[in-house]
Amino acid sequence: MHNELSESFFLSAGEVNAEGELLIPILTSKIIDIATAHANSLGIGNPAMAHLGLGWVLSRLTIEMRRWPKANETYTLTTWIESWNRHFSLRSFQISDPEGNALGYARSVWMVMDTRTRENAGLSHLTLPEGMTGSRECPIDRQAKHLAVVDIDSAEVNSRTTIRATRPAGHHTFQYCDLDFYRHVNTVRYVSLLLNQFPLEYHDKNVARRLELNFLHEAGYGEMLDILVAHDSEEEENSLASISLNDSTSGSPILFARLAFQKRR
Repeated sequence: MHNELSESFFLSAGEVNAEGELLIPILTSKIIDIATAHANSLGIGNPAMAHLGLGWVLSRLTIEMRRWPKANETYTLTTWIESWNRHFSLRSFQISDPEGNALGYARSVWMVMDTRTRENAGLSHLTLPEGMTGSRECPIDRQAKHLAVVDIDSAEVNSRTTIRATRPAGHHTFQYCDLDFYRHVNTVRYVSLLLNQFPLEYHDKNVARRLELNFLHEAGYGEMLDILVAHDSEEEENSLASISLNDSTSGSPILFARLAFQKRR
């Protein structure tokens, strides 16, 4: 039993993007996998809660990279529990090269969901082994307050709480392959959807340095989305895109995301 878990991966051609770098959806999947494996090793994973109808779900995720691993390189992913309370577990990650140099970090917030009520069940039923938290801190910033993104034609804009979209709303309907074990939309599918809001030519000229995900509500099969994107300045050295995925019927936000881009050298 260890307060950290590390795994190394060889980056094959099938796991990189058009620029030859580790795909963000692949990294997201690896992050979820190693978090699951570490929780299982500590006796606090999904198998320990299956009889209660409970399971871990991701509430927030932040990834910030200095450099993305490239095809045919090996990288190591290390995870640890940064803090723990009766509502949430805060888990962090380091992405390193073979020499141990940090390529980037990730922060995540996890909750336990009651699969019958679909509500937060808390962590009071779990006992975390002593000494398994606080092994080190994650050096990247936590997510800042999110502003609601409103339609490009909306007259209701309050600079303290809202931001106007910079393009007409996009639309998407979730299908069978978007779902996971809990029969709601898989985190990896959300990440792919977000990245697809920018054309190939933009990705060729810009690299994503930071991704923030804040899950507000579940989404399921057949649910239709309005995709609102507010991109501050696409031609600058650094730019920030705020994205809100809203339920097309109710207008309620399902996911808020930020993508910070930097011009490629």
